[in-house]
Amino acid sequence: MAQTSTWQPLVEAVGNLRASNGTSLAAEVSGIVTAIHFDSGAMVKAGQLILELNAAPLKAQLEQLKAAARLAKQNYDRDLAQLKIQAVSQAAVDIAAANLKSALAQVTMQESIIAQKSIYAPFAGQLGIRQVDLGQYLAPGTTLVNLQKLDPMYLDFTVPQAQIDLVHVGDNVTVQTNAFPNKVFTGTISAIEPQVDISTRNLKVRASLANPKGELLPGLFATARVKRGEEKQYITVPNSAIAYNPYGSTVFIVKNEGKGADGKPKLVAAQRFVTTGLTRGDQVAVLSGLQMGEVVVTSGQLKLRNGTPVIVNNSVQPSNHPNPEVKDE
Repeated sequence: MAQTSTWQPLVEAVGNLRASNGTSLAAEVSGIVTAIHFDSGAMVKAGQLILELNAAPLKAQLEQLKAAARLAKQNYDRDLAQLKIQAVSQAAVDIAAANLKSALAQVTMQESIIAQKSIYAPFAGQLGIRQVDLGQYLAPGTTLVNLQKLDPMYLDFTVPQAQIDLVHVGDNVTVQTNAFPNKVFTGTISAIEPQVDISTRNLKVRASLANPKGELLPGLFATARVKRGEEKQYITVPNSAIAYNPYGSTVFIVKNEGKGADGKPKLVAAQRFVTTGLTRGDQVAVLSGLQMGEVVVTSGQLKLRNGTPVIVNNSVQPSNHPNPEVKDE
């Protein structure tokens, strides 16, 4: 039977936790590992030196390039002085200036290559398990260690387009994960995707959660709940009573058409189109198409048509709990 229930408008969705900053540190250039400046699982600061590759040959070449740059500077200064007394042409001075710029550029490029031999933490966070050893040869792109910033954490989840008006930036979110079944984490919605995914018709939402103890880890799944507005009255029925079709949702109601020839009530089925709203556990809210107190069919709908005689048998009741619990049996 359709009944009235008081519901708190609520968005509930399962999402994935991710770090506010997370990356796998890797070397841009190849080389032999000459120094490791971290331990697995250590906390690091932004800009902290993590690892060094052998840069001795490059540093020696850098001194050679600096010497060539100094010579180019002397030649330029000499030609510039001689130009003032018309001892050389302007073209000679231009060539000397170009040689100086080229020499300085080579010095800068060599310094950049040497800098790539040292890997620094791009942000503060916690390191994972070290994946390289001292003396190991690294090819470009080889992963050294994972770095994650665990506070704050992000929870990415999606909501269907019918519930878009229930989520807004700044709304409070409560989060639970089975990794900590008796603990509730709180956060706020920090960002909402400005478009709906056309393949799923869902909207992506991101919540930000404080995680000062580092309990939450990237990759965990969690359930987010967003409460919105005041409590409302809804006509509700068991979810099994609704037949969801591409052309609309329907229910079968049981109509009493008086008494039959045997003197008993004549009950027949009648199909009704309905508009459904929020769901809560085994229940679904019906926004239109159904009146409170009407008897609805919860099983055997495939056998029914409009006007089909029915006999009510309530010996087996459908699940109709607002907060069902999953039990292992």
